Amino acid sequence: MPNAMESARAALRHYFGYGDFRPGQIDVIAAVLSGSDTLGVLPTGGGKSLCYQVPALVLPGLTVVISPLISLMKDQVDRLLGRNVPATFLNSTLGANEVSSRLSRAARGELKLLYVAPERFEAADVHRCLSRCTLSLLAVDEAHCISEWGHEFRPSFRRIAAVSQKLGFQQVVALTATATPVVRQDIVRQLNMRRPRVIVGGFDRANLRYAVRECRNDAEKDKALLKAMKSYARPAIVYASTRSAVERIAKLLTRSGVRALPYHGGLDDAHRHEVQETFMTGGVDTIVATNAFGMGIDKPNVRLVVHYTMPGTLEAYYQEAGRAGRDGLPGDCLLLHAFRDRFTHEWFIRGMFPERQAVRRVYDAIRASHRNGQVTPTPAGKDSDSAIRLLLQHKVLLQQRGTSPRVRVRLLATPNRISRELGSSATAIELGVLRALWRQGGAALEQGCVVDLDGLPPGIRGRTARDVLARLRDRQFVDVTVLGEEMYLSIPDASFEALRIDWNALALRATAEREKLDMMQRYTYTKNCRRAFVLRYFGERTTNDGSAGCGGCDNCPSR
Repeated sequence: MPNAMESARAALRHYFGYGDFRPGQIDVIAAVLSGSDTLGVLPTGGGKSLCYQVPALVLPGLTVVISPLISLMKDQVDRLLGRNVPATFLNSTLGANEVSSRLSRAARGELKLLYVAPERFEAADVHRCLSRCTLSLLAVDEAHCISEWGHEFRPSFRRIAAVSQKLGFQQVVALTATATPVVRQDIVRQLNMRRPRVIVGGFDRANLRYAVRECRNDAEKDKALLKAMKSYARPAIVYASTRSAVERIAKLLTRSGVRALPYHGGLDDAHRHEVQETFMTGGVDTIVATNAFGMGIDKPNVRLVVHYTMPGTLEAYYQEAGRAGRDGLPGDCLLLHAFRDRFTHEWFIRGMFPERQAVRRVYDAIRASHRNGQVTPTPAGKDSDSAIRLLLQHKVLLQQRGTSPRVRVRLLATPNRISRELGSSATAIELGVLRALWRQGGAALEQGCVVDLDGLPPGIRGRTARDVLARLRDRQFVDVTVLGEEMYLSIPDASFEALRIDWNALALRATAEREKLDMMQRYTYTKNCRRAFVLRYFGERTTNDGSAGCGGCDNCPSR
């Protein structure tokens, strides 16, 4: 072990230019090099990636890293290659020939780190390659994604343990910044860790100051945001919940003299990369983004993180707010909160976990109307879309993707709400699409009706209309289903009672999501120390009972 740790320090100095490991890092790396399965919970900015990158350079063979985001793995591999560390990644951006070339390099022993998306880890070509490699370590980054209680639940993460067992991995290290004690236990269980070392670094970021501003509506939030941009230092990240909000806020800031760029999943890869690089290199000092931005992005000098909308969990809030002050210098974390922020999260929870009776109604309607197992069209009405998503997730329904211009549109908001909330920010194209839909469907839109997007008036038809509907869906004004996406019942004659759906587990998960939302809202309303509130939530001991001042939040006197 002492020799291994000396080799690790030498690799740290040679490849990364650091003199020694940080607290927390050193404990995780020592555990990994001793051969133990290891779960490391280190705060955002705590240097989690080095906890598997350095051991990969010391251990023989290949380290495979399960990474959840394309931008995350590309960013890390680019930096490793810049330090002459042999590494590459596999994800959906690569063509078949490039994937084959990279797998061949891994099989020849030319790589030390191979990053793969969790879905790609299950692929047959990856299995064939890894079965020919000397495998030293499986690293799972952003490991909270594994947990059924985690705030980034993703089914493919839950199959990692079975796949790694088939491939013969002897050791696992899992890293995350946001795991409560319950989530830690679930990660260990889901990965089948054997006598794991669980190392929890300090969650207290003493250089960060937390504050909440209560606002009644978006107009008050806009004023508070503009005031914050004048009062606090930058660079800044402003998080918003939808693509349309991101675009609007970026324009608002730019008009007020703060040059800001938008970042969200609706931008193409090249544009997102350009925005990210502009921000990272200092070409612009403010970025407005959905939560798609930031995971694994190492910009150390962010001075301000603003949440324009309350996140749904304290895990998400802590991780995103923690992108401020990663250089150890002061950083501010400001949350703009309106009570109605909660409604958006409740809507998403209802969509993720529809009631059993609603699913039964949809399933019975499908069974009554299918032809040789084919389901066309799918039932319309309240809760049908969330029920169908659940049936697809559990493979009761199987789907083949289509590109039809025909869509089923269902109005989720009243015309008054759309007029009030869209208001003067609506573009001519948005108004044109909404009017055209109303002319075609009228009151039937409330239950859902089929629209041919190619049949809309010139200037708003086809792809233009589909993009507008995507933006309106982001704001929960409409729900949209593309038709021509053929669905089939996997077992056409199966009764509802015979479906393999664990309703008790779904109910527990729904309850857990609502409890997390409750805790997030309690944080916004607490009159005691916000720092102590966060530390207690993550299970870290604190001598502050919540009433004493920390000097690092808006409820406590400044130090």
